[in-house]
Amino acid sequence: MSSTQQFRLGLVINAFAGLGGSVALKGSDGAETAQRALALGAVPKAPQRVEHALAVIQEFAGQVHFVTGAEALGEDVLAKLGFSYEVIYTPQQTPTTAEDTRQLVKQIAAAGDIDLLLFAGGDGTARDVCAVYPEQHPVLGIPAGVKIHSGVYAISPTAAGKVVRQLIEGQLASVTQADVMDIDEDAFRQGTVRARRYGEMLVPAELRYVQAVKMGGKESDDMVLADIAADVVEAMDDDTLYIMGSGSTVAAVMDELGLANTLLGVDLVMAGELIATDVTARELEQQVTAHQGPVKMVITVIGGQGHIFGRGNQQLSPAVIRAVGKDNIQIVATKAKLQALGQRPLLVDTGEPELDAELSGLMRVTTGYHDEVFIRVESA
Repeated sequence: MSSTQQFRLGLVINAFAGLGGSVALKGSDGAETAQRALALGAVPKAPQRVEHALAVIQEFAGQVHFVTGAEALGEDVLAKLGFSYEVIYTPQQTPTTAEDTRQLVKQIAAAGDIDLLLFAGGDGTARDVCAVYPEQHPVLGIPAGVKIHSGVYAISPTAAGKVVRQLIEGQLASVTQADVMDIDEDAFRQGTVRARRYGEMLVPAELRYVQAVKMGGKESDDMVLADIAADVVEAMDDDTLYIMGSGSTVAAVMDELGLANTLLGVDLVMAGELIATDVTARELEQQVTAHQGPVKMVITVIGGQGHIFGRGNQQLSPAVIRAVGKDNIQIVATKAKLQALGQRPLLVDTGEPELDAELSGLMRVTTGYHDEVFIRVESA
């Protein structure tokens, strides 16, 4: 990552998570339980566990900026460790409540451009985050609660820090949907385990070659391209207008659809049909403006330096990119192609520095069938 490109993290600490464990309350859900735990002599451990996680990335303090809540919600730990941060929410009472967690998470989501949301707590905290945070944005839990049944948590605070460090350093990190689980604390205190699934969130995971066939230590390109194409086509909606970029990986998607493809141009697809071929920037702008439904863009890495915009696809003008929106841009590439970049980021060169900055940050790349990784995008 360049010295001018900051990695933006959201941080939410449920400072009273885990209080009930040391005093045998089987959890800490609810302000009443937290007050009771404190009265019984419980000491908050969540802030300390966050310190352990962030200590792993402390050497990158100059490259990281946090968005967080006041005092125990995150500010105290960040100030202690010397990280750059911005406070965007202040609770009205102590102990903080689940509503404070939800309100802070909402504010972080509204702030935009957050590369990863870190939250510390237990399953109740994960439920609160899941309820209000956009499902397409990545999160990672720092385990600090009594109940840790959800798959959104790292195995330890230090492990959470190592994942964040991996992302900051620009290493490939797979992403996966993980379940948010919780149990009924009242039933648990009576000896009954009653678990329930409350949703799922997108989390970083260890890089895995799930479906790629290896030959001589390398992916078999034809099979991987077929897997990528199958994944993209499976998710296509009939009412969505798809802008299909240039390059052989996108061509594989067009082959899967059974459609003609402009290898070095841009085509339009809707409801499995070819709407227009080799379109210009102006034609694209007109089509996107006229379309009444959603618009998505499928692009790949162009050129040897890792460009996704500005090399070989100038038809994708700033106006078109803005109209589509970052969240509706799907990047497709083989892991071999990404690893060939040597941990360098993907690059954007739209001709508008403001748009390049908006596109910068972590983006998901489809690398196989139901297989994705995160990779950093920066301005060229």
